[in-house]
Formats: sequence, C-alpha cells, structure tokens
Amino acid sequence: MAFLDYELPARLIAQEPAPARDASRLLFLPTPPASLQHLVFRDLPDLLRPGDLLVLNDTRVLPARLLGCREATHGKWEGLLLRDHAGGAREILAQTRGCLRAGEVIVI
Repeated sequence: MAFLDYELPARLIAQEPAPARDASRLLFLPTPPASLQHLVFRDLPDLLRPGDLLVLNDTRVLPARLLGCREATHGKWEGLLLRDHAGGAREILAQTRGCLRAGEVIVI
C-alpha cells in the first residue's frame, strides 16, 4: 500500500473536533475532475445532486500507533493496531525496511 505512505505534517492532523462541527474542512473534487476546492462541511448540501450517493464513515481513530526498532538490526519499525482477534491475536499494519522474518523481535 505504497499510496498511503506519504509525509503528513503533524500540524495538519486534527487533534480535536472543530468547535462548530459544520465548519469542519471539506475537500471537494468536482465531476468531471477539475481543480480541488477547499470548502467546509456546511457546504455539502449545495454540492449534492439528485441521484448522488452519500456514504457515511462512522469509524473512529484509536491511539494505536506503535514505534519501535528491529532488535537484530536496530532498523526503524512502525505499527498500527487495526483490530483484535480471538485468542489475543492482533492484526497490525507494519512498516519497516525489508521484510520481517518469522520469529524476529521488535522492541517497542
């Protein structure tokens, strides 16, 4: 998933909801594609046309980012906890240079 690997300055990541929820930022790409427009959420009703489909995402971001290093090489490692599974197993999206080997230790 290399398309998700990009630098995002910390100052651009919301730490709290906007005081006025309808003032939340909204990035709009018209159809046919033209210039991106920076709008606010209260503009959304004016953008919708009959027949449009609006999909709502009610997922929440959990503070589940882990930073560590590979014990053998001291190479950087980063993981994001995605979900818990039966028996205590966890699904993690991990990023490191090269592939991890079975049994390799990550120090967090």
